[in-house]
Amino acid sequence: MRSHQRSEPVAACLALALVHGILGLHASGQGTAEDFDRAWKLGDRYANTVTRDAVSPVWVSADRFWFRSKLGPKQAEFVLVDCERGERRLAFDHAAVAGALREHVDGEVDAADLPIDALWFDDAGQLAALKAKNGEWLQWRDEEQSFAAPETVPSHKPLEPWRPPRRRRRAEQPRKKSPDDRWEVHVVDGRLTLRDLQPPGGGEPVTHEKAAKPEGDRRFAETVYWAPDSSTFVAMEIKPGQGREIPLIESSPKGTHHGKLHKHSYTKPGDEIEQRWPRLFTVGDGAEIAVDRSLMENPWSIKEVRWGGDARDFTLLYNQRGHRVVRLLSVDAASGAVRAISTEEPETFVDYAHKVFTHYLDKTGEVVWMSERDGWNHLYLIDAVSGEVVRQLTRGPWVVRGMEHVDAEARTVTFRCGGIYGEQDPYYVHYARVNLDTGEITRLTAGDGTHTVQYSPDRRWLIDTYSRVDMPPVTELCRASDGAMVCELDRADAAALVEAGWRAPERFVAKGRDGKTDIYGVIYRPSDFDATKRYPVVEEHYAGPHGAHCPKAFRTVHRGQEMAELGFIVVALDGMGTSHRSKAFHDVCWKNLVDGGFPDRIAWIKGAARHEPAMDLQRVGIRGTSAGGQTGMAAVLHHGGFYKVCVSNCGCHDNRVDKIWWNELWMSWPIGPHYAEQSNVTNAHKLQRDLLLIVGEMDRNVDPISTLQVVDALVKADKDFEMLVIPGGGHGAGRYAKRRTWDFLVEKLHGVTPRR
Repeated sequence: MRSHQRSEPVAACLALALVHGILGLHASGQGTAEDFDRAWKLGDRYANTVTRDAVSPVWVSADRFWFRSKLGPKQAEFVLVDCERGERRLAFDHAAVAGALREHVDGEVDAADLPIDALWFDDAGQLAALKAKNGEWLQWRDEEQSFAAPETVPSHKPLEPWRPPRRRRRAEQPRKKSPDDRWEVHVVDGRLTLRDLQPPGGGEPVTHEKAAKPEGDRRFAETVYWAPDSSTFVAMEIKPGQGREIPLIESSPKGTHHGKLHKHSYTKPGDEIEQRWPRLFTVGDGAEIAVDRSLMENPWSIKEVRWGGDARDFTLLYNQRGHRVVRLLSVDAASGAVRAISTEEPETFVDYAHKVFTHYLDKTGEVVWMSERDGWNHLYLIDAVSGEVVRQLTRGPWVVRGMEHVDAEARTVTFRCGGIYGEQDPYYVHYARVNLDTGEITRLTAGDGTHTVQYSPDRRWLIDTYSRVDMPPVTELCRASDGAMVCELDRADAAALVEAGWRAPERFVAKGRDGKTDIYGVIYRPSDFDATKRYPVVEEHYAGPHGAHCPKAFRTVHRGQEMAELGFIVVALDGMGTSHRSKAFHDVCWKNLVDGGFPDRIAWIKGAARHEPAMDLQRVGIRGTSAGGQTGMAAVLHHGGFYKVCVSNCGCHDNRVDKIWWNELWMSWPIGPHYAEQSNVTNAHKLQRDLLLIVGEMDRNVDPISTLQVVDALVKADKDFEMLVIPGGGHGAGRYAKRRTWDFLVEKLHGVTPRR
């Protein structure tokens, strides 16, 4: 049982922000100059209005740290925390230190804004010295309440907190030279050669040709994967792809009156891709051991080549093109025979970009493996020899969101997860640990919100910070052994934010298309919201299957709130087809990106309107960028009875001309008729609603021709629309595009000419 109590979810000051007519502000305008001014300046208006919202620890020992707690724009206090005692206290007498500092630094010294860069404490936790902002170290004399120049400058340095590896090393790194430094591999004129750097009897290095040049235009990679005993190595044979480049014409480059042609490497769905296969060679007799390729045909990728410690075999991770087969394979170094340790072969897709994880436990011959095979993204312990599942490590109607750390000695795995608390929003990120031998799960976080954690240098302590869109951060010190709270470190104070007119977004849940599944979203109201009025509704939209996109963490200003200031009620939500829920929830997107979750979105917005009568569902608009631009336009093409207006920014309107990895993952391979059937180009003739297309001419993320081909189809269908091309603009097209988006929505949904 977890021992620490959850903090109250909503501070009293935030409840004030939901009260109708807060602070007596004027009723909402209809695209007035005041509305635009308020929207543009929202960030400045709310800047520096939240205090005690972040803890950045400076560890002075494994069990003690200090941090600077922000009390205002130029106000702070220094706090010392003793983890073993569960004690949080002021690090020193701020008034006394301020008085003593005045003799050593120039200018006024305010006890609430001390010019201190670093602190040094003795073993009892008492202030011993500090480093002033002028760079001078000063020794504190407690009895005299004064500073003196130290006899020696403190050499103590803060301990580095433990951080999970940013890029976990999952396989050997390829190299040219063997581990024993005797052999070196080179590619010369396309041929693989091996140099004996220490030939018997001494003398100059001797070069041996190991293999003929691969057929046709194939080649070898420049580096290889060596067996640990230097007897064998794996070279990767490469079949090149077609190497597509797209032209980008910069119309207004600096320094010339003429346009400039750029070429950008950009592989698209259906293109011939570069492919790699392993070839195995020995160094003794120069023989090649043929590797069976029957389990690795038509690869999208073959990576994570990794030798076993005894050099008898190596493993690799194979992902078949189309992303419907992923295998962890073992190759016998003596025979080249290949067997599958573990295989994922769902009916739809393997989310290889986000939900594939392997970690090898060499001493026990096991692999930690991630899979959605039971319908939820979970962890499994696999026997690396038999391929049998030793234990399903996590299970239930929740998902593993990512890995933090595998501790082979302690036999534990620490991970991020969502939905582990059934009563909370399933998208909130929590942290937990599972024991490899028992499957016992220890929940490390509990507060009702989405979490981030920081670790002590020895990983014994966690600094847990959590928040929600309607609740500023709470930071707690917890034991890493069981997640129990030791003490609260700081609780953000948003009173000044509320006084500045902030209105908290409202979290709202309604059923989706099936009448059963909960769909989670937020509602943004203008800060001058008037419940007696009716407001157009704008969906701040993004439906990319690679994640979930509705905000969960606290921010003083969300993009949806800015737009709401123009006299809209803005909504954001995640429908089916997005990630971080069940496999079935995610699978809705497969070969079906045109769905965009709209049956869920429309049901949710209708539910929200029953909850909030001020929402006018006769005036609903949608705005999206990139994949959101694609499905945003699809909303007015296929659901024009509900969505009346769309701004589509840099949309990938036709999946055949967009980037390969994203589109083949969700729309599959080979290219089928569904690609054309779901294209906004194909369906452009259905447009009956107001549409603004925006594109940056230098967009390297989504090929600009995607928008221009939609324009061509609209012109041929004699459809009215508006278009904005941003010279030199990249993906998203910048501030001007944002302003024009606001103008368009105000004009079409309010029926007025924007006044700025």
